[in-house]
Amino acid sequence: MKKHPSKPELLTLNTQYTAHDIQHTKPFKPELLAPAGNFEKLEIAIHYGADAVYLAGKDFSLRNFSGNFTDAQLFDAVTLAHQHNVKVYLACNIYSRNHEQKQLEAFLTKTGRIGPDAIIISDPGIIYLAKKILPNMDIHLSTQANTTNLNAAMFWQDMGIKRVNLARELSINEIKQISSDCKIETETFVHGAMCVSYSGRCLLSSFLSGRDSNRGLCSHPCRWKYSVVEELRPNEYHSLMEDDRGSYIFNSKDLCMIKHIPDLIDANITSLKIEGRMKGINYLASVVKTYRNAIDAYFDKPDTYETNPEWLAELYQVFHREYCTGFYFNKPDEQLPNYKNIHQGKIHSFIGKIINCTKKIQNQDHTKNNSHITKQEYTIGIRNKLSVGDMIEVLSPTGSPKRTKIKTILDINKNCIESAQPNTIAILKLEMQCRSNDIVRKI
Repeated sequence: MKKHPSKPELLTLNTQYTAHDIQHTKPFKPELLAPAGNFEKLEIAIHYGADAVYLAGKDFSLRNFSGNFTDAQLFDAVTLAHQHNVKVYLACNIYSRNHEQKQLEAFLTKTGRIGPDAIIISDPGIIYLAKKILPNMDIHLSTQANTTNLNAAMFWQDMGIKRVNLARELSINEIKQISSDCKIETETFVHGAMCVSYSGRCLLSSFLSGRDSNRGLCSHPCRWKYSVVEELRPNEYHSLMEDDRGSYIFNSKDLCMIKHIPDLIDANITSLKIEGRMKGINYLASVVKTYRNAIDAYFDKPDTYETNPEWLAELYQVFHREYCTGFYFNKPDEQLPNYKNIHQGKIHSFIGKIINCTKKIQNQDHTKNNSHITKQEYTIGIRNKLSVGDMIEVLSPTGSPKRTKIKTILDINKNCIESAQPNTIAILKLEMQCRSNDIVRKI
């Protein structure tokens, strides 16, 4: 439980809104909240150290193209997460219409049987239904609800909301003030793609492609290339800037707060959220591991904490747009669009993930005094081509990536092959300790 100052600094509406009477004795360790777009991503998020995950069923969430979970998978997901002491938050964050109310009642009733730790909602109408159907279920308010000030947070607190995902337009000082002066839990995004529109409530997709972003169908027109057309010359397209790639006038940079972990912790934020239910497992593994390691390092030695250069290098390994700190520090340059749409990171390095360890082989080379080294056979799910002679690294939840050169590749029948092709299973003999769900990359 967070501990807060005894007296709020902003407007106090009445005494029930005063903060806790217990003074800070040590920093509150925030929850690391990771996306889980499908079951494989759930396993990866758990493996690399997430404290909680957010996910969705097939209906009523804002990411209908991320795979999501069937009803049976939702039961299994909650069971698996709870076995690892990881919380599950189920998204139901669309803005609903009249004709969907009966379906929503059925969905919420089913949610009660599934048993997530909380349900994420933005629509007050869905909150109204959830309070009636699921009176004991925690409700987390989505960032779509656009909570930008202390009194708004207090209003939602009075409505029985457990947590609010604050509007991303807030500065770190505004967030700290809300987190410190309210009993309601706070959550903020710390890494990932940012929507061009205010609190993510975009109309571009509906207007340009007929797909409503507020109902989970966004076609991401903010990432498209645009030109200008003169009214009397409809077939002549002119670039908006001197750039042979075109003009990306709506294209946001990606958020990255890894250099500012102490600031986030000092702001008393309950949960640090990673964006990316539609991103791949390579992205998820790198980002969750990095923020997990950084948070833990701070609480291990807060007085001597520094940003580890390896964390920055790791986040540059994944596909991303130019990084920025968004609105946290009120720096206009950090909020400018990514006009050139330059994609950064080693986007073709991902090879696959370790499925299991199939066999341990004791090294018999006693002449070099290394008989203690154990070579192990690992079954790998191959996503991109891997050949004998390639250098790889294995990303485990802790420590630096472990590197080695591939000398032998076996197929599932234990035959030697020169290359493993995408969407196949291969066996590698590696002199390193690895675990199931560790990520393998080519370097």
